[in-house]
Amino acid sequence: MKNGWTWISALMASTVMSTASLAQVEESITFEAGNGETVEAFRGSFEVPENRTDPDSRMITIGYVRFPSTSDNPGDPIVYLAGGPGGTGTGTARGQRFPLFMAMREHGDVIAYDQRGTGLSENDLPRCQSSFGGDDLARQTDAEFAQDHRDAIEECGAFWREAGVDLDGYTTRESARDLSDLREHLGARQLDLWGISYGSHLALAAIKDIPDEIDQVVLASVEGLDQTVKMPARTDAYFARLQAAVNSQPAAAARYPDIAGMVRRVLERLEAEPMLLDIPQRDGSVAQLLVQRHHAQQFSSMLISDPQNAAILLALFASLDAGDTRLLTGLLQRLHRPNETIGLRPMPTAMDLASGIDSARLAAFQREAATGLVGGYLNFPMPQVFGAWDGFDLGDEFRQAPTGDTEVLVLSGTLDGRTYVESQAEAVAGLPNAHIVTVHNAGHNLFMSSEEVHDAIHRFMRREGGLPDDITVDLPDMTQLPF
Repeated sequence: MKNGWTWISALMASTVMSTASLAQVEESITFEAGNGETVEAFRGSFEVPENRTDPDSRMITIGYVRFPSTSDNPGDPIVYLAGGPGGTGTGTARGQRFPLFMAMREHGDVIAYDQRGTGLSENDLPRCQSSFGGDDLARQTDAEFAQDHRDAIEECGAFWREAGVDLDGYTTRESARDLSDLREHLGARQLDLWGISYGSHLALAAIKDIPDEIDQVVLASVEGLDQTVKMPARTDAYFARLQAAVNSQPAAAARYPDIAGMVRRVLERLEAEPMLLDIPQRDGSVAQLLVQRHHAQQFSSMLISDPQNAAILLALFASLDAGDTRLLTGLLQRLHRPNETIGLRPMPTAMDLASGIDSARLAAFQREAATGLVGGYLNFPMPQVFGAWDGFDLGDEFRQAPTGDTEVLVLSGTLDGRTYVESQAEAVAGLPNAHIVTVHNAGHNLFMSSEEVHDAIHRFMRREGGLPDDITVDLPDMTQLPF
């Protein structure tokens, strides 16, 4: 009996097939990347229960695109696990990582996999536009702002259940079991996993729940099973690393001598006196927004992912520190939708709520958020909305880190402001065959940061040994905006 799901194992056993017969249930396609390049591939799908704990669960479709291996002796299929939660493997394959998807075919078939509730696996899950929020002129405390989101999640939960969505099926644990069914569908002995950010969270859950079905694992920007919520003190430590990087460039060091002090000045000013901005719209009208301290902290949480974006953050806070709102207004023209109520997608909402946070970590988070530069907004609306759906939590057992002998490569960027070097090491501490490569000056999206990163991945996949402990990539000019 596998994972206690005897009836599922019996059902899926009938789908095990050879590569030749697999092609009979897949559609041959020409896959086009965003840069116009094309490659011949196969689009396939299989069905799984929406909720394996319910014997009467409806079946949902899981879709993927398979890029056949270029090797004469391919290894296990390599399954790409997108971040988010809510990203798609097929969407990622069309983007900047397309060349790496193609290069990974050297080792085996590469599966651009869309997790349940996303992309080819969305199954017409409806987006929910709640009735909460939407007043751009309302001055709100953190508690009031969080309550709007909590109310929206409760309202949307009722909306999705009324639409027939079994929300209990949208958890990382269910997604890990989907990988088991994917392996059977592909007729593979084991799977290799390749994931980033939330995709690493899912990969760690698979290592824990189906270890015998997983061979090699390549991860970047790791989010541990108990790290859905990042700790504000670790975010402050990131800002110290950012300052050190800025100090390595004389012009940037002169412009930004005290990043933390600059950020705090702007936040304190916005807390005391929010700014009323006029934001020009495409139709020629003007929309007003009362910019408050929590808005600035939310902007920060979005802009610290990679050093290129951090350059925007620095310029933004420097301009606000000088009383200049032009850059902020320009960014809001791109990002802000006037008076829009809170909208939510079911998959990412459910996944984060289910992975949750334990009581000790939540208490520490609340202490640290009170003084942290980004406050409680890095993972907003988590943990503020945790428990909004009664009983919807995978529990502390799920959040315990995986152990075992799975071979794992971890690529960790020193200027990643979303997942942190210390936290990533902790997430894989129970895996003695994990090798961590620290990529200096790289951020969250580091797969395409250098050929040395690619070489480390290929060496790991070939089991050649001699992996580096450190890689250094070029730091962008932190005085220049990337647009």
